Amino acid sequence: MRRGAAAIVGAGESRIGKHPDSTSLGLMAEAATDALAQAGLGFDDIDGLITTPTRIDGWMMPCTVVASALGIQPDFFTTVDIAGASGTAMVHQAAMAVASGACHTVLCVAGQNLLSGLSRDGAVAAMASKGSAAHAELEQPLGPPIPALYAMVAQRHMHDFGTTPEALAQVAVEARRHAGRNPNAHKSRPISVEDVLDAPRIATPFGRLDCSLVSDGAGAVIVTTPERARALSRRAAWLLGSGYAMGHPWVGDSADLSTTSATRSGASAFATAGLAATDMDFACLYDCFTITVLLELEDLGFCPKGEAGDFVLSGAIGAEGALPVNPHGGLLSAGHCGVPAGLFHVVEAARQILGHGGARQLDRTDHALVHGNGGIIGVHCTLVLGGEDS
Repeated sequence: MRRGAAAIVGAGESRIGKHPDSTSLGLMAEAATDALAQAGLGFDDIDGLITTPTRIDGWMMPCTVVASALGIQPDFFTTVDIAGASGTAMVHQAAMAVASGACHTVLCVAGQNLLSGLSRDGAVAAMASKGSAAHAELEQPLGPPIPALYAMVAQRHMHDFGTTPEALAQVAVEARRHAGRNPNAHKSRPISVEDVLDAPRIATPFGRLDCSLVSDGAGAVIVTTPERARALSRRAAWLLGSGYAMGHPWVGDSADLSTTSATRSGASAFATAGLAATDMDFACLYDCFTITVLLELEDLGFCPKGEAGDFVLSGAIGAEGALPVNPHGGLLSAGHCGVPAGLFHVVEAARQILGHGGARQLDRTDHALVHGNGGIIGVHCTLVLGGEDS
């Protein structure tokens, strides 16, 4: 897909956190309404819809359920499910849809009341039992939940490169510091490296604060054609490049736990954009666990392999650092609502480029990288966004 083939003209989100009165559809309606308002559009302007499944509702055709609830009948509609990479993949597919002429304006919306609908422990159990995280015959009988599988990845990185618990903890600290400027974040109380290291253990080397939150919430972005984006006479977040890369369905199939296929998805996105990691002003990286951020920083080219720990400890991913990461607080602090949560990173990147970051607005937002990771570092989708289409 060519550079600048589509643009994000609106980005929104629902309430995020614990909201016992919420439903998946209600949260998605909140996010969609917010995104449309930012774009200056209405539901009647939408002729494309992309969503993701939820863990708790059991809908056979989620995109049709969401369309019906929102009162729209789009010409193009589909459901994307590659776990945490779904959010970035939704935008990639929306861009392909508008570039092909299948539709002109796509609503990408996803969310669920994961915390209120299932509880924290229920959500962890549900995600582990679906078979996407562990092989049904070879891994699930041994009982590893998702945190334990990612803990193995972290242990490998620590063994290979000397990565320290303090480096992992710094990722969580920076996420919480960012969330302190986000009034919609699930958790915003400051934490220290010592807090992270002293938190109750979940799966060595992870404590509770190394793990993403379980939250209720939804996000939405509006993707449209270049012509319509310009006609709206508003600033847009242009899709400059995107890339997919398949690695493995289960962690036991991974050839190398310390290197992911993000090396390929990132390279593809940068090649289309005609840019490099050094051109990025900030990044929104999928952060289900602290180790995930370190792997992505390395594999996407922001630092050499094995050096992400030192990169993070240098303060590079803070708001004043060389590469602010997840200005909204990410999944570690802003909130994680399951498969739909990867869309939160797209929402934040678009908001920053559109100048809608509020108290957390960054000074430099010309170019951003957004990355989604699905499964246990299994599949990857990368976007490069920019404030101009050329």
